[in-house]
Amino acid sequence: MSTHADNPEHAPSTGSSSKKGASGWVVFAFFVVGFIVSVFGGWIGFPNLLYSEKQQPIDFSHALHNDLVYEGCESCHYFRDDGSFAGVPDNSACADCHMYVQGTDPNEEKFVTEYIDQNKEVPWHIYSKQPICVFFSHAAHVKGANMDCATCHGDIGQSESLKPYQENRITGYSRDIWGYDISRLTPPKPGEGMRMKMNDCAACHLEETGSKGDCFQCHK
Repeated sequence: MSTHADNPEHAPSTGSSSKKGASGWVVFAFFVVGFIVSVFGGWIGFPNLLYSEKQQPIDFSHALHNDLVYEGCESCHYFRDDGSFAGVPDNSACADCHMYVQGTDPNEEKFVTEYIDQNKEVPWHIYSKQPICVFFSHAAHVKGANMDCATCHGDIGQSESLKPYQENRITGYSRDIWGYDISRLTPPKPGEGMRMKMNDCAACHLEETGSKGDCFQCHK
């Protein structure tokens, strides 16, 4: 009388089971390593691929100009008579002081010879440019709410040079809109100013006024 133990066809294959177990651990290890590499690669590498870096056409010292003017930011970034915001000044705001080169600064020489003398506007890269569907009233925030410019723009008024402009390759907008922390879990670093996504604006409105505001206030 034979049994399963006597029959080699029914004997348990311990070698085969151990091989399957070992291969399973190898697959699991590859998965874990691949997952970790993907996460850290995406976390660190993706922003570098997503954004291109550009230098401004001319370097500009806010600190130097602040020493020469008397009204702070509004000397150059002023409100028009109708209450609208002039934004980045055009050549007409600079020409009175820069009709000719007054020193040895190569940036001033470039500005005068390539732009003022040729009546061409400087193609600045705008860090805070919003999508066309967004309406933002500087008057409501600066005049109405008495907000300081540095709240949103950081301490750029004290800067001696302009930082590189990082542009999203997909949307074409500045990295300053999204912020420099990809997780968006940490607040901006000192001097950076606020991020400018919709959730950031809504959070500020809620904290200051108790309401996020209506859609039509920002979207026209």
